[in-house]
Amino acid sequence: MRIKTALILCAGLGKRLAPLTLKTPKPLLELNNKTILEICISTALKLGVEKIFLNTFHLGEKISNFIKSQNFPIEIEIVDDGEEILDTGGGILNMINRSNDNDFLVFNPDTIWNESYVDEINNMQNYYFKNQLNNVLLVTKKQLSFDKNLTGDFELKKNLLKKENNKSFIYIGCQILKKDLFRDYKVKNFSISEIWNELLKKNQLNGFESLNKFYHLTNLETFNKLKDF
Repeated sequence: MRIKTALILCAGLGKRLAPLTLKTPKPLLELNNKTILEICISTALKLGVEKIFLNTFHLGEKISNFIKSQNFPIEIEIVDDGEEILDTGGGILNMINRSNDNDFLVFNPDTIWNESYVDEINNMQNYYFKNQLNNVLLVTKKQLSFDKNLTGDFELKKNLLKKENNKSFIYIGCQILKKDLFRDYKVKNFSISEIWNELLKKNQLNGFESLNKFYHLTNLETFNKLKDF
């Protein structure tokens, strides 16, 4: 089985990358003459998705105009958060509500995705469907992070994520979520970590390990290092 729809989270304010993001939304920042949004879309295309939703808020018109100008070979629907930013959970739900699908790939574009992730994400999809899951997060060991200042998010034991003192794994910005996870939620400002925390309490938050070096636009210092890398 293959997931047909990808969601890309593009509504963030990008405060840690100011002043660059005062006039340019973070997804449109460039590395090697390509926006990080293009890089993310390219990865989604290689995964064989048939439709992409992306949400906007901060400088959303610039993202919309960029998408219209690029003629990507896939249907991309832009969903505005509205008058107030919805955060990750609310933003995902607002996009999910516009689809009839039940399973979604969700990307953060501030991870620098590349072709080597494609096999890993495909394997994560296979694991998700084989085990009839409703969630799985792509994580990697802290040692593989380009930004050595990032702290860990979870511990990973037998593909289950846990919040323990030794948080040696980082969530790297790709997850698979089933629509049913959101059935008790309304479109408003909330973080996806609220749903993660409920799953953690039930010992039902799943993880899949990436072995790739992890590059992430954490802040202005990291962005400048990546430009010269």
